[in-house]
Amino acid sequence: MKIPKWLKIVGLLIIGLWLLFKFVAWPMLQKETKKISSETTTAYTEKGYDLSVTYSSPSKKGRVIFGELVPYDVVWRTGANEPTTFTTGTPIKILNNELPAGTYSLWTKPRPKNWTIMFNEEVPDWGVSLLSGGKKTTRNPEKDVVQVDVVSKTLASPQEQFTIAFQDTGLLHLALSWDETIILVPISK
Repeated sequence: MKIPKWLKIVGLLIIGLWLLFKFVAWPMLQKETKKISSETTTAYTEKGYDLSVTYSSPSKKGRVIFGELVPYDVVWRTGANEPTTFTTGTPIKILNNELPAGTYSLWTKPRPKNWTIMFNEEVPDWGVSLLSGGKKTTRNPEKDVVQVDVVSKTLASPQEQFTIAFQDTGLLHLALSWDETIILVPISK
């Protein structure tokens, strides 16, 4: 069966547009979004730990964050742009759940009184589906290595930038804070 010439041309145009998007438009989009929500890496390398987190930090900009911009009971990619990554050079425990050495995508499901924290072995390119307008994540729940629930707490004053940091007050925590909320995820050996 011979393929019509016009169908070959349409096929080549589609392939050309896809390549243009993949290698030109997509990298430009990623670069531009990082001007708005800057990429940040924080690390903790004390007491035998070798931990780092890389995330993009959106701003509050007068918006109600949790329950509105970031809906309750829906999995969030935990930051902006690409998914947040959590790397540990050694095996650790998250609330007594073993997390082997490696790099994981970090996902959360915010709720008013507690959050579910998920460490997933896959790190997808963007973290949300473009067809959903950014409302649906691309996380594969079957690839979760650790999933824990932690209590959310209220900050003394609203925080403009989304921040992830390590807090060592005798016990080590991964602290996620934004707007009026802080989450402390216990880490141990």
